[in-house]
Amino acid sequence: MSSIINQIQAPIKNEILNFEKEFRASMNTNVVLLDKIMTYIVKRKGKQMRPMFVFLMAKMAADINESTFRAASLIELLHTATLVHDDVVDDSSHRRGFFSINALWKNKIAVLVGDYLLSKGLLLSIDNEDFHLLKIVSNAVKEMSEGELLQIEKARKLDITEDVYFDIIRQKTASLIASCCSAGVASVSEDKELIEKARLMGEKIGIAFQIKDDLFDYGDAEIGKPRGIDIKEKKMTLPLIYALNNSGKSEKRKIINIIKNESENSAKVKEVISYVKNSGGIEYTTKVMEEYHKEALNILHSFPDNQARVSLEKLINYTIERKK
Repeated sequence: MSSIINQIQAPIKNEILNFEKEFRASMNTNVVLLDKIMTYIVKRKGKQMRPMFVFLMAKMAADINESTFRAASLIELLHTATLVHDDVVDDSSHRRGFFSINALWKNKIAVLVGDYLLSKGLLLSIDNEDFHLLKIVSNAVKEMSEGELLQIEKARKLDITEDVYFDIIRQKTASLIASCCSAGVASVSEDKELIEKARLMGEKIGIAFQIKDDLFDYGDAEIGKPRGIDIKEKKMTLPLIYALNNSGKSEKRKIINIIKNESENSAKVKEVISYVKNSGGIEYTTKVMEEYHKEALNILHSFPDNQARVSLEKLINYTIERKK
């Protein structure tokens, strides 16, 4: 995996290294407890996919500048804030193999840390008058919250259609990758059509990315979340929606009853997974994911052909070929 990421990062290697130094420095604070938590957050940073999208989009469209660094920082600050708050909402003790902030320092501190990160992002934009970037990223945070609430609302009734599913993932996941792509271009260009084209491409990448995540729930690989976790959490994802839409009434009633009342029973969860697989849910979902992947590449190929575009193509391919 690291070799693929290294290849993708090649045209922006120095920028990513400088960004990591700047981002770590921007996290420093005189409050000892907060400084300790910020150090912990910075140390457990993952593959840096979001900054990679920002820098590669900027480099593909023009030349990276200081505004691009601020765009990447803004997205990381606001996104990290939403993750910290999400762990409180979900009562999660782990995130990607690490203890969550709320597990180590309790909910009260985690909520305040999330607030602090949000304020850092807002001030970074306001102090540098990056209002265009703040608008892009704030809109993504708004959509992410709406998507999360829509999913919670629908999980109670289990009445999600394909249209509602796509509304949820477009807002919850795709809006953030869309904002990475559009903010990257907006940091180097004022061309509104170009910025919108970047946003649309990011949205399609984000949808493909989330569908891939949903498919992991039905796989056998070790991916950092237990198999069947979406079913246990009563999340209606595309493989399950497709299977239910192509079932008889009694079969549909039986599966919904398991999800509503027996989702803690591992044997029953396995029964739902087998049912989805036998109903063609995996094949259908994979085909839909590949369509979004293809649409994203078609938009990418309308941008100038350079090293950054080659890396972006590899990054887009990675979103649906990754193993976790």
